[in-house]
Amino acid sequence: MVRSFPYRSWCGPAVLWVGIACLGGAPPAAPAAASAEAGTATSAAPSTRPNVLFIAIDDLNDWTGFLGGHPQAKTPNLDALAKESLIFTRAYCSAPACNPSRASMLCGVRPSTSGVYHNDNPWRPQMPDTVTLFQHFMAHGYKVHGGGKLFHNSFNDLDSWEAYWSRPDDPLPPDPPLNGIPNAAHFDWGPLDADDPAMGDAKLTDWAADFLGQRHDRPFFLAVGYIRPHLPWYVPRKYFDHFPLEGIVLPEVKEDDLDDVPPPGVRIANPKGDHAKVLATNNWERAVQGYLASIEFVDGQVGRLLEAFRRSPYAKNTIVVLWGDHGWHLGEKLHWRKFSLWEEATRLPLVLQVPGVTRPGGVCERTVSLLDIYPTLCELADLPIPSHLEGDSIVQLLRDPAAEWNRPVVTTHGYQNHAVRSERWRYIRYADGSEELYDHDNDPWEWTNLADRPEYREVKAELAKWLPRENREEGPKATPGRQNQRRAARAAQEAGWPAGLRAYFAREWYGEFDP
Repeated sequence: MVRSFPYRSWCGPAVLWVGIACLGGAPPAAPAAASAEAGTATSAAPSTRPNVLFIAIDDLNDWTGFLGGHPQAKTPNLDALAKESLIFTRAYCSAPACNPSRASMLCGVRPSTSGVYHNDNPWRPQMPDTVTLFQHFMAHGYKVHGGGKLFHNSFNDLDSWEAYWSRPDDPLPPDPPLNGIPNAAHFDWGPLDADDPAMGDAKLTDWAADFLGQRHDRPFFLAVGYIRPHLPWYVPRKYFDHFPLEGIVLPEVKEDDLDDVPPPGVRIANPKGDHAKVLATNNWERAVQGYLASIEFVDGQVGRLLEAFRRSPYAKNTIVVLWGDHGWHLGEKLHWRKFSLWEEATRLPLVLQVPGVTRPGGVCERTVSLLDIYPTLCELADLPIPSHLEGDSIVQLLRDPAAEWNRPVVTTHGYQNHAVRSERWRYIRYADGSEELYDHDNDPWEWTNLADRPEYREVKAELAKWLPRENREEGPKATPGRQNQRRAARAAQEAGWPAGLRAYFAREWYGEFDP
């Protein structure tokens, strides 16, 4: 739990200042590294710098109207923002899990460089002196306020905030699990008999809207982290009613899809785990319904936030960045959740609106990474770009979405397991040397692994040039709390579950029981 201290500031009574140094009312001092990198940039006139509205959405894949990932997705507010902005159709995470993806993006460092690969790897011990995106902007005079899930909740970074607002919990249904899967924990879905204002994400929107309605004497960086559609998919009943079960469209899945996948990929997919339980309990339509309902709910909250932003005096001088931390499987590759190197787990929504730079309705089909956001925002705000960053500024693409850009994206899941995604190809190499290769021009669902075919040897060799040269061993793991230790023990002893599912819950306790 993040330590926080109540403080009534100009941002309203709900703001929580973080860090003992804040008890006196002063913001925390920037780290020495941040101050050193700041140089003389702090002397520039703050009024000339753009504000930043930074919107994170947890576990949102391409099921939006503007990306077309599912025909029934209802995202009118995200779609409206997309029409006003530039969207990236090939945006990818650097790790397909919450903690390593967010740590990589917000520190600007690849997982293979940091050794932060999974949800139970605390990132700060691995990067003790790394200046985060938020620290860098604070060091250059920005008012940096955050609320909700930005870093992985267990590893929030106190020194990255001038003020941080802790999102309240959601109401819970009586007698879970609602889906009937025994000991489902957070792998659950069903309607809540509650209204929107009772939800934590709605209260987060209220806090952010209050900030936008106030007068600020210096440029701000407002970071808003929504939790839905992260599990469990509990949202007000009206959203479930918008997606009747009898009309639910399931993802298109090939039953023998794993037959040409090497053993490490099959272990990741774990078809005898979540997928087997979903099928055995007749839950596939209900799960898709729950995910769609959760997406529509969070779309409504983003809409409320954007409405407050457009009414504010900051709409013409604020960069808007909306992003998801990774994708999500709902049965594709016989897999559920994230934690894979395939398209569904790695592709994400990325929308940027930059006054004077992007044009409404812009579409960029180049491959970009969340790692690229840190240097991009630095360039847009005319801040120095820290030397430790491993991403590339994409300002060139913001100005000209069709500009030449030959930089594939690398996604890493665990030690020495990598995927390289170019505009046409996805190449996966696992730690044991086994491979997958998919041609997205002819196989958008990644159903046919071409890696063993000799005619693609040169394609693989070219893509392999982008694999990380440094592969740091995995860092330390956090110690599970007693509650999660009990859950893992119960999972391992559940005789009625397939062995793969027992192993999955015992292994992934940290990521799924702590959103």
